[in-house]
Amino acid sequence: MNRTKHTFIIQDTEKFKNQLLHWSQQFEEIVWLDSNNDPDQQYKSYDAILAVDGFTSMKTSYQGAFERLEEYQQSTKDWLFGYLSYDLKNDIERLKSAHEDHVGFPDLYFFQPKRVFLLKGDSVEMQYLPMVDDEMDTDYEDIQNTSLAKNIIEDTTPLHIKLKIHKEAYKDKVRTLLQYIQKGDVYEANFCQEFYAHGTINPLQTYQQLNAISTPPFATFLKLEDHFLVSATPERYLKKEGSKLVSSPIKGTAARSEDFQEDVAFAKALSEDPKERSENIMIVDLVRNDLSRIAQKGSVTVEELCKVYSFKQVYQMISTVSAQIAVGISPVDTIQATFPMGSMTGAPKIRAMEIIEELEETKRGLYSGAVGYFTPDGDFDFNVIIRSILYNAVDEYISYSVGSAITAKSDPDKEYAECLLKAKAMREVLDLKRD
Repeated sequence: MNRTKHTFIIQDTEKFKNQLLHWSQQFEEIVWLDSNNDPDQQYKSYDAILAVDGFTSMKTSYQGAFERLEEYQQSTKDWLFGYLSYDLKNDIERLKSAHEDHVGFPDLYFFQPKRVFLLKGDSVEMQYLPMVDDEMDTDYEDIQNTSLAKNIIEDTTPLHIKLKIHKEAYKDKVRTLLQYIQKGDVYEANFCQEFYAHGTINPLQTYQQLNAISTPPFATFLKLEDHFLVSATPERYLKKEGSKLVSSPIKGTAARSEDFQEDVAFAKALSEDPKERSENIMIVDLVRNDLSRIAQKGSVTVEELCKVYSFKQVYQMISTVSAQIAVGISPVDTIQATFPMGSMTGAPKIRAMEIIEELEETKRGLYSGAVGYFTPDGDFDFNVIIRSILYNAVDEYISYSVGSAITAKSDPDKEYAECLLKAKAMREVLDLKRD
């Protein structure tokens, strides 16, 4: 379906982004993706994207999900925004997800937005479907006139954050996982745990606070009816641009320090840590293997290996793997061949997912899934949902999960400490309700 397009020049991009996000809250379907002007993001197509107001949509459980998504994407051939939950693994392999799920996101949800905003530099391109294109100028004026000084009445009831797996039980499970590794079942598995609370939050304000703390390159605000995701994820799952595929798995985390010399030392220690490097290289090998299934022969390339990147609260070790997609492979086939992302499973992937299901106590759902979009040309870009808060507004259930990669060299106490480090930003934002 053809869209009406118009580009406007923005005078103050940060103010406009805030106004745009506040203006968007009137709609039932919202996907906001923000790079936070990350200077290190080599494959960035836009600085930020907003999609709102679904014209068509599809949501489904995992059974036949990829087949339905293929039909939807091919028949629409338009912008589609949404998510892939971790539990779509059950549509790809003979696996199950039997744990409790209190957040309640459908396994897959995509919508075709009536209104799309593409921000790059000092301009915004608005792409509207024909039935609303007469509202384009009015919408632009309304966005510019949106006040950022609105008083938000917050529920000040404290949130009592609980652990689904307490510390000693977590360490026992890590020891069990180490036994699997010693027996040769797997050589790495990403083991996760949930923190949760009952109560209410203001999703937009929570997103803005989390984004300010972390300023990640793949920040996400998602609203689908009464379900919300606020995400400060630093990780790209998979991007397709033309015939090129790019994946940037993260494995390896270290704390930051306010002391400059100590901070530099932390980064250096991470870059040289044999355990962290081996974790990263194992997943790079898994990603290379996944991509080789749908890539042109000999085109899979490791562009960057174990590079340490700095974020506000942590250092991360990131690698980048690229490939040229083989002729005849559809966009959805590409995702199905590589999902879930190796950084959130382990290796070998299928056995790692079986052990994860045995040891974890919560259905992952959208956590460790992906949010992103398809373009009308069949390109796509999806992140990895980590460092995120999930919120079911009807059931007043708030959830965030964290995990770490367990290898033969893992120490249960250190892995638990790494989980707490990764949870710091989400905990800090939710603790603001206590003030």
